[in-house]
Amino acid sequence: MKCFSRYLPYIFRPPNTILSSSCHTEADIISTVEFNHTGELLATGDKGGRVVIFQREQESKNQVHRRGEYNVYSTFQSHEPEFDYLKSLEIEEKINKIRWLPQQNAAYFLLSTNDKTVKLWKVSERDKRPEGYNLKDEEGRLRDPATITTLRVPVLRPMDLMVEATPRRVFANAHTYHINSISVNSDYETYMSADDLRINLWNFEITNQSFNIVDIKPANMEELTEVITAAEFHPHHCNSFVYSSSKGTIRLCDMRASALCDRHSKFFEEPEDPSNRSFFSEIISSISDVKFSHSGRYIMTRDYLTVKVWDLNMENRPIETYQVHDYLRSKLCSLYENDCIFDKFECVWNGSDSVIMTGSYNNFFRMFDRNTKRDVTLEASRENSKPRAILKPRKVCVGGKRRKDEISVDSLDFSKKILHTAWHPSENIIAVAATNNLYIFQDKVN
Repeated sequence: MKCFSRYLPYIFRPPNTILSSSCHTEADIISTVEFNHTGELLATGDKGGRVVIFQREQESKNQVHRRGEYNVYSTFQSHEPEFDYLKSLEIEEKINKIRWLPQQNAAYFLLSTNDKTVKLWKVSERDKRPEGYNLKDEEGRLRDPATITTLRVPVLRPMDLMVEATPRRVFANAHTYHINSISVNSDYETYMSADDLRINLWNFEITNQSFNIVDIKPANMEELTEVITAAEFHPHHCNSFVYSSSKGTIRLCDMRASALCDRHSKFFEEPEDPSNRSFFSEIISSISDVKFSHSGRYIMTRDYLTVKVWDLNMENRPIETYQVHDYLRSKLCSLYENDCIFDKFECVWNGSDSVIMTGSYNNFFRMFDRNTKRDVTLEASRENSKPRAILKPRKVCVGGKRRKDEISVDSLDFSKKILHTAWHPSENIIAVAATNNLYIFQDKVN
């Protein structure tokens, strides 16, 4: 894990964000982070409904080390706050998820969603403008046809580069409950959106109709025992997808079996150790994120205390379990009282599926090497993230005498949490969202 303690930090904040972390507004808090398929673009969404896209700088012969830097490429307002008058319900503008579509031409396409509505955005560049219209003057006003005596051919004139974001599709009115996941299918013609009780399948060309493929809502809501927490399509097989539940279970479904996937193909669950049973067992076993590996062979899940890796061919237990912050097990009572126990941490694979990354408290994030079984804790903070500085591993002291470089578990700041992370699809570049700050770390280049 030596290389993972050697990342070079670059700190970005969305436009209009106050630089002082103690003075940020609720709207500035980053709620999702996602690289595109090439890693050249990085998108973030925040609680204010904004999407900020960063673009990677092209390599310069004079400044090779600047290759990993990302600068703001485009910023746009994706969602606005709404009000459902039928249910007297306020709909937040917060961006829950962003998913990129593979690039097919010069433009980029991405999906963004809040609690109720998914939007397909086109992001494109324009460096030329047409001039010499016949029916309009230079200021765009209509001309009197009687004054037009000659026919002109409009020409394109160079202009300053402008990046435009335009909504191409709006997929609305299909979810009664809050959307927690969106996932693009490998056929790139369809995608799915999941809320607490249902999963819908959409075609990118059809906005007024979706197909319900999972529905776990009971006839009597008093009989409700679990909810859907995350869902994702298989990276290669367009007929398969998984979804996780608040009971710590994962279901693999095959859309070829039936139109409504109410019967799963595989059911992944780890039997609970009766000796570890407590009041908090069901809460901490709830899965907050599920991700297929790039190869499609494994599933990774994140619950409150652990990250687990499952083999698709073995349903009865995970093949790997990594303790993220087991030192918090004795603090569950206080974490329940301050609602931190309900925080939803995400997890990501690196490009080769050999390393796992997930977040923790005190702006710590954890990395686990699946081959060497080594792990490291790193910190994303403005104090220790000077440009091109080397990150030092951090350690948490549970009890006894504390060493100089360790931090006591009682000193952890639970208001500083890393819920959202992303890993470049092919390189050792990671993005870590810490409240209103976005940190981008790059593997050290000698």
